[in-house]
Amino acid sequence: MTTTNKPNLWFWIIAILALLWNLMGVSRYLMEAYNVETFRAEFNADQLAIIDGSPAWLTAVFAIAVFSGLLACLLLLLRRKFAVTLFGISLLCVLIQMISVWVTTNTIEVFGTIDGVVMPMFVIIISIFLYYYSKGASQKGWLR
Repeated sequence: MTTTNKPNLWFWIIAILALLWNLMGVSRYLMEAYNVETFRAEFNADQLAIIDGSPAWLTAVFAIAVFSGLLACLLLLLRRKFAVTLFGISLLCVLIQMISVWVTTNTIEVFGTIDGVVMPMFVIIISIFLYYYSKGASQKGWLR
């Protein structure tokens, strides 16, 4: 006799919201990476200088953060344990990206408190939450 430990309704709500959140991150990355004009129109010259001055390694870290987060969300919806690892990779990359930008640029001055501090902190908090939520889901037996 086999028993299954099915996740509750909140698991599915959180997994779907996380997927939507990560799709927004992928969209942001693709607009920045492909220099989409509507994306660039949202920023002033000083802000674009910071964005354009980002080193290639940091752009790669951004890509790893969003794509590993997106794949983690898909695996979470499929109830796979590897989602925990991918959320961990995404979190690590988010931390590297945000701390690097704060330390090496004047992003807080140029982007202001909301876009320079609050939004990056929000991204970090969500990344931490998703990592620990997926870890808890795995410990509860919701992931295989």
